[in-house]
Amino acid sequence: MTAFLGLDIGTTSTIGILVRLSGEVLGVASRPVTLTSRHAGWAEEDPAQWWDNACAICRELIAASGIAPGEIAAVGVTGMLPAVVLLDAEDRLLRPSIQQSDGRCGVEVGEMRAERDEADFIAKAGNGINQQLVAAKLRWIERHEPQVFAKIATVFGSYDYVNWRLTGEKAVEQNWALEAGFVDVTRHVIDDDLVAFAHVPRSAIPRKVASHAILGTVTAAAAAATGLAEGTPVAGGAADFIASALGAGVRKAGDVLLKFGGSVDVLTATDTVKPDPRLYLDYHLIPGLFMPNGCMSTGGSGLNWFVRQFAGGEKAAADAAGLTLHQYLDRLADAKPAGAEGVLFLPYLLGEKTPLHDPAARGVIDGLTLSHDIGHVWRALLEGYAYAIAHHVEVLTDMGHPCERYLVSDGGSQSRVWMQIVADVLQKPVQRLSGHPGSSLGAAWTAAVAVGAAHWDGISRFVSTDEEIQPDPATAASYAEGYHRFRDLYRRLRD
Repeated sequence: MTAFLGLDIGTTSTIGILVRLSGEVLGVASRPVTLTSRHAGWAEEDPAQWWDNACAICRELIAASGIAPGEIAAVGVTGMLPAVVLLDAEDRLLRPSIQQSDGRCGVEVGEMRAERDEADFIAKAGNGINQQLVAAKLRWIERHEPQVFAKIATVFGSYDYVNWRLTGEKAVEQNWALEAGFVDVTRHVIDDDLVAFAHVPRSAIPRKVASHAILGTVTAAAAAATGLAEGTPVAGGAADFIASALGAGVRKAGDVLLKFGGSVDVLTATDTVKPDPRLYLDYHLIPGLFMPNGCMSTGGSGLNWFVRQFAGGEKAAADAAGLTLHQYLDRLADAKPAGAEGVLFLPYLLGEKTPLHDPAARGVIDGLTLSHDIGHVWRALLEGYAYAIAHHVEVLTDMGHPCERYLVSDGGSQSRVWMQIVADVLQKPVQRLSGHPGSSLGAAWTAAVAVGAAHWDGISRFVSTDEEIQPDPATAASYAEGYHRFRDLYRRLRD
């Protein structure tokens, strides 16, 4: 009986899953990823670490499952989007990746907006002129690292890079190309004019492939590195949040997935294209559908930063309680009332992407007094992300997308305290999922669809509903006031 392998090239970790189509998970493995921020607003990673992690994970999963490499019928790779990976003419990495959350290119975004009518650009590219565009990041490199820019021969993304290492084939998956700003959404092709906006030659952008197309097969060199069988088919890949949304069951209007990974994503499904500069537009994995969505610059990465920098003094107490630092901070936060007794946190630690598109935004803690402690600040941080989710929901509703059923997934959804705060801020139930390992499952299932072994809806057998967290009406007034303060504080500090 065959198996399918999914790899998720995430911001904070690389994750692999091995599944059978019957719904059996044969194994899950992960390795940490190092995110560096050498200057304010920067976010970079080493693509070579992604590949090393992928190799180790493949070997671990094969060994732990006891299956033969030849039993793996196909491989799918997903990842954060749109990271920027650059190769020279000899296929050597030119520099660390520039991550999707990187906010260094504000000047370049301003110049691009001055050069081009944004309404016309949105109509053609489906997305606005903002820091997410690969063109803005490439222009930053052109200005600040001209010696690197002059050597660029290939531009692609995180999972495109791993796919290339697996197959030797260079391609860009359709959603990387779309969010990069290179796809004409009226023709669904990479557009020469849009590529020229990035000041790189057309030859630097590889061919575009569909998520469920077969990109190539595992090479002999990749087989030796990963333990996979040479000749194993590899699918085109998928954006991590799109793969996660498929696994969560977001397939119709009204469904909303809140994905709590390294960043926080807000996604819904539609069959209608409604480009809006405040949010992003992506292809759904299911052909014919689209996925309007928002993505914050941080999420789990912001929580991890706070723990590293400020929570060391709580380690002894956490150890004594048999809890991780995150869990112990949750316990402290849960003892505080809604609104954290006046402490408010703007979680714009790497600037902010949607819906602000402001790379100059910064993290802010407001309202501190000597009566507050780390529990108040941790709760304020959790509430800050919940307020930012509410901001996205407000925009989706304004665009005409109904927001009726909220599903939550990925690592952050395991925090019962955080999910209760989200339910209370939205004053809507949030449905936790059971058996949803995240984006890697969507990658494995996409690989199965690519080789004709499965249909899209079959992935539902892996995921079931768990606890539905009900909002506490007693918190509604406090959180309505808090949301008003949250929006107002950014507006007052923006300049």
